[in-house]
Amino acid sequence: MTKIKLSQRSYDIQASPIRKLTPYADEAKRRGIKVYHLNIGQPDIETPPVYWEAIRKYGEKVLKYGPSNGIGLYLESLKKYYNNLAFNVRSDDIFVTTAGSEAIIFSFLAVMNPGEEVIIPEPYYTNYNGFATMTGVKIVPLTTFIEEGFKLPPVEKIEEKITDRTRAILLCNPGNPTGTAYSEEELSMVVELAKKYNLFLIADEVYREFTYDGLKHTSIMEFPGIEKQAIVVDSISKRFSACGARVGCIVSKNKELMEAVMKFGQARLCPPTLEQIGAIALHNLGKDYFKVIYDEYKLRRDNLYEGLTSITDVLVHKPQGAFYMVARLPVKDTEDFAIWLLRDFDIDGETVMFAPLEGFYGTQGLGKNELRLAYILNCHDIEKSVIILKKGLEKYLLTGQ
Repeated sequence: MTKIKLSQRSYDIQASPIRKLTPYADEAKRRGIKVYHLNIGQPDIETPPVYWEAIRKYGEKVLKYGPSNGIGLYLESLKKYYNNLAFNVRSDDIFVTTAGSEAIIFSFLAVMNPGEEVIIPEPYYTNYNGFATMTGVKIVPLTTFIEEGFKLPPVEKIEEKITDRTRAILLCNPGNPTGTAYSEEELSMVVELAKKYNLFLIADEVYREFTYDGLKHTSIMEFPGIEKQAIVVDSISKRFSACGARVGCIVSKNKELMEAVMKFGQARLCPPTLEQIGAIALHNLGKDYFKVIYDEYKLRRDNLYEGLTSITDVLVHKPQGAFYMVARLPVKDTEDFAIWLLRDFDIDGETVMFAPLEGFYGTQGLGKNELRLAYILNCHDIEKSVIILKKGLEKYLLTGQ
């Protein structure tokens, strides 16, 4: 009997390098090992109490379908938030999505046909691969390097990637996994390319509040003359430590684009209602909330960076934003090392888990000796994690790996 086959995209879609090693972590926990999870961007910071309080006060007797583009009060709170950032948008320039993931998927669906191309600097957020496979879009990776702080290459290098099938450029700013914050000059260069070649410019700006060392986050919405091409995708997940809420949005002044997005949104009916109710309260917190969170993440970043740079032969990029750090280790394969840490190594019943970086690259063979660490744990746990990583690396290298 002939085996029944799944769709080709089922075979093509990438397993998440962030989550694929979870079975090894689960097995370690079954053996009584404590695992410090630096592999995933799930902050340990408390979701603001106003979020839960707003949901508790929701007084409707029936949890009905909401509007496909989002609850009116939430759209108004988003408009206020973005206009405080000088976006100068109306509420109908905003479309609420089921997380930032759906915002990216809808953006891909709206601006690209199957087989068309989007240029993305690598290493990039690994789930972009999954979104591209789902939508039939081809990612064209633009390689950046740890030695250069993962900054964008010169304009001619980007221009080399543009073909007659290119429809968009996607930037994550500040970046996941690199933590790199693009300068106004770098963004201006990409904006001019988008204008020159009539491309959409998609900006994933979910980490904008976390830009360190006196640097100012610059949004693509601040540049004149690109209003019809600029698409911002966003989410409350990281900003408010509410990853499970799954509330994101698309922001664009392109009316035709937003009409297309509405049709995709109608097909999935509506974004989560209760989570939007909670998100309205979050957007009323004001800037004082972010000051406290910012200071905590910066402290964690500095703590992790100091620890990693103390390890011999480890090259570390000090991030300017987000809450991720990339390091290059003196090993052949960080995935093998990650598995070894979970399966064969612990200190006093504790070990650490990170994300191998190979899966964050689109170019075959890159990133095999690099890793991403998410500094989402408190400083005490980060310090213990670095000790485990350092001692583990020393022992692993003695095995001849």
